Amino acid sequence: MTSPDALVRVATARGVTTLTLDSPHNRNALSTPLMTQLLAGLADAVADDAVRAIVLDHAGPVFCSGADLKETAAAYASGTVPAGMLGDVLVAVRECPKPVVAKVAGPARAGGLGLIAAADLAVCAQEATFAFTEVRIGVIPAVISATVLPRLDQRAAAELYLTGDTFDGRRAAEVGLVTAAVPVGELDAAVERYCASLVRGAPGALAGAKELLRRPAATDLRAEIAELAALSTGYFLSDEGREGVMAFREKRPAAWVPAGD
Repeated sequence: MTSPDALVRVATARGVTTLTLDSPHNRNALSTPLMTQLLAGLADAVADDAVRAIVLDHAGPVFCSGADLKETAAAYASGTVPAGMLGDVLVAVRECPKPVVAKVAGPARAGGLGLIAAADLAVCAQEATFAFTEVRIGVIPAVISATVLPRLDQRAAAELYLTGDTFDGRRAAEVGLVTAAVPVGELDAAVERYCASLVRGAPGALAGAKELLRRPAATDLRAEIAELAALSTGYFLSDEGREGVMAFREKRPAAWVPAGD
């Protein structure tokens, strides 16, 4: 059960764990306590075999305002800042073996954009706004670039990083920051549709597909194809592969599909 004073609320239903950023008093800023709880929530979801997909949601009107600047200012006296933990969070989301979906109903800034980009799928409200505001406070979007830049068109990245200008959900979809932008009233249904599709995938196959998506570009095509052919054969011969083929032939849901889906 989630503690009443938690900064990240956890709920699981029908194979999907929802981690809700719940610190609206500071616009869900990425404070050390919030990031610590988010990492714990991700780890618990990964360890639970009943969890098939993870949704990153938010309480209040703002998805995430980025780094907790109040905490950062207080840390100046020690000569360090708490931004380093953000890298741990981005890695945990990006390398999570289970699909992660970001659900963005409101504004996101700075580090919040890194979190959205780290997710496998991201659905936002068309009305949501985004901005890489770092240059306007004298810093750069360094850590989040690890997840953001692979998503963005290069020209768009230059424009958005250097100007710090605000853009809406439609533009976020156009430049690749999010998967889809929908009217805010359709956001819940859009995320539910994605989750309904994700839980029909075999757990091992989903993890393997995520690894494929992270593979670097091949330098030797023949060697790459040979390696991938062997990988494919291994999946067909696995327990999941055998069950999936049999379920398809027998026109029934595979054993891993949650009841009711």
